[in-house]
Amino acid sequence: MRLLAEWIPTTPEMEVKVLFGRHVWDCARHADAFGRRAFELRAPMHYTLPPAPAYDEWLQGLARSHATADRVAALYDVFFPALQARYTAYLETTDPLMDEPSVRIIQSAAQDLQRMAADRARLLEGIALGAASLDARGARERERALETIVEHGSENMRAKGMRA
Repeated sequence: MRLLAEWIPTTPEMEVKVLFGRHVWDCARHADAFGRRAFELRAPMHYTLPPAPAYDEWLQGLARSHATADRVAALYDVFFPALQARYTAYLETTDPLMDEPSVRIIQSAAQDLQRMAADRARLLEGIALGAASLDARGARERERALETIVEHGSENMRAKGMRA
């Protein structure tokens, strides 16, 4: 969401700005739903763990995309598919009955990601962005190799009021 919001003012193509604007709104809705769910699970309202350093570095690499074609590729060919894969993995390993509220939020977000990919495909039918120089395949492989995406540890446990 933050990345999209940062890219909107510096992306010259109006069609892409509009697409990013719609999708930043979708991402904001997802973030709000996850934040409310975290509160239901007894975490502070909109509590979040910091990203693991390797994951943060990976995200910063995507954020350095400057050409519009690279930004579109970074978001729709790399980040959203990686997020979709993490959602799928979570849904495959959780108890759908015991964690039904989280499951419903994730299913809704995953469905939105599919729609967002279709929105991007329609955009590319009507606008020529040129070829992306971003190595999407390499970026996806680097993300898959990450062991964790959030920083766990005693400091974060204390923030949640738990004991290490």
